[in-house]
Amino acid sequence: MSLNKYSRTLTQEVSNPAAKAMLYGIGLTSEDMNKAQIGIASTGYEGNTCNMHLNGLSVHVKKGIQENGMVGLIFHTIGVSDGMTNGNDGMSYSLPSRDIIADSIENVVGAQWYDGVIAVVGCDKNMPGAMMAMARLNRPGMLVYGGTIRSGSYKGEKLDIVSAFEALGKKYAGTISDEDYEGVIRNSIPGAGACGGMYTANTMASSMEAMGLVLPNSSTYPATHEGKKAECLAIGAAMKVLLEKNICTRDIMTRKAFENAMTVVMALGGSTNAVLHYLAIAHAAGITFTLKDIQDISDRTPLIADLKPSGKYYMEDVLAIGGMPAILKYLLSVGLLHGDCLTVTGKTMAENLAEAPDLNFDTQKIIYPITQPLKPTGHLQILYGNLAPGGAVAKITGKEGERFEGIAKVCEREEEVIEYISKGEIKAGHVIVIRNEGPKGGPGMPEMLKPTSAIIGAGLGKSVALITDGRFSGGTHGFVIGHITPEAYKGGLIGLVEDGDEIELNVPERKMTLKVDEATIAKRRAAQPAPVLKVTNGVLWKYAKLVKDASEGCVTDEP
Repeated sequence: MSLNKYSRTLTQEVSNPAAKAMLYGIGLTSEDMNKAQIGIASTGYEGNTCNMHLNGLSVHVKKGIQENGMVGLIFHTIGVSDGMTNGNDGMSYSLPSRDIIADSIENVVGAQWYDGVIAVVGCDKNMPGAMMAMARLNRPGMLVYGGTIRSGSYKGEKLDIVSAFEALGKKYAGTISDEDYEGVIRNSIPGAGACGGMYTANTMASSMEAMGLVLPNSSTYPATHEGKKAECLAIGAAMKVLLEKNICTRDIMTRKAFENAMTVVMALGGSTNAVLHYLAIAHAAGITFTLKDIQDISDRTPLIADLKPSGKYYMEDVLAIGGMPAILKYLLSVGLLHGDCLTVTGKTMAENLAEAPDLNFDTQKIIYPITQPLKPTGHLQILYGNLAPGGAVAKITGKEGERFEGIAKVCEREEEVIEYISKGEIKAGHVIVIRNEGPKGGPGMPEMLKPTSAIIGAGLGKSVALITDGRFSGGTHGFVIGHITPEAYKGGLIGLVEDGDEIELNVPERKMTLKVDEATIAKRRAAQPAPVLKVTNGVLWKYAKLVKDASEGCVTDEP
């Protein structure tokens, strides 16, 4: 079978002489014209430690492609640093970047007639964006995760990016010196790689491996580990197998594969963002996958990983216990994964894991047996009630408790939380309400890592709760509920909450309730002015006009 199924349109058809001429112009030979062309989508750029090394990894991917008799052609797409934009207006551009990444990869691969695509990805939105594009294109494809960062260190304490955010809360609380505050900031991020805990990047990387879209151990190797370079070089042989067997992305992205991905998210204590992203990826793949499906997976999957942010360990520590293959093998052995799912190796998940090492529960304490879990069900819970008739996502690991009743402290924007903390106006028993931060109202549904980290740093993590129509970073922990649907901009009840209102958050019953009578709510609604978008032009205006609700994955390609 010819492997240049798509590229032959440009290299073999007599009616496209200019295209062929341009390919000669970039240095291809007559022999190359008969080879498959693989688009290598790099999300590398210099401004972010998550992505700073990806252009270099892409070169190794290209070498592996060429050594296996194909033509590798690198192109680029954008990236936005969630770590750098958290807590400022730049965060409005983060989630929209996911869809721009998806659109741009689809655009390039479709226009250039590439026979396959490999995405080299790092930060939070790179991975789901690339997965969405690959699902739409449905050609042979796979991803390479750039790898986790190594942990930083200061005065004998391991650090990561969340340490820097939490230091701000300590500064406001007066529990850290100016010298140590600066010391934490200078030493939290030692070099290349994505944020080190089970935050969004490592959540998506781990679940991608569970879905079968990367080579085994891709989500385990730190960015600076030699195994990462070896993985990139091995990609070529794997891609050739996909082409020869005509294994396309949707052959791998089955309903069972989505269940595998979300099972790993639940087992490892992953980011709330995974809910948003897998809803969107499923949409791109033509798979029906809903909030109910995610809740069902949470109900049957125990939390077994003691990983940051709520735990003690980092992703770099997972390598020493056998890496992600060891964890997947264990989950498969206890019946929590589908072993018959096809992967990018051309083999099933079970076949890939046959020779993986076994977890040793006597010598390692990162992963717990399902008979002694950290929490008997998943930490991500879908809540409803009058505050969220369309659903909301709670991140409850068990350390925060499962019920909270308190009085509202309303913030019209996330920056107000920082102001109130600095003035000592956030008190024990408050339910902090951050609104007008939804997909349309934000716009862009910003993450609330800065306020949640400041709350933890100020020592209020166990005495306050926070709800929002925005979203959270994977680094967020505490009693937090986001993705409230409908958002305030679309008339959601969260937009009518006032300071002092009683709010009940009940995770076991999956309800969040504003305890205000209907007559009062009706009066407030009648007095509420019509919403106005915060932007009037540009990419955020286009996003706000197109984006669907969080409960639908915030997709932008659906009427």
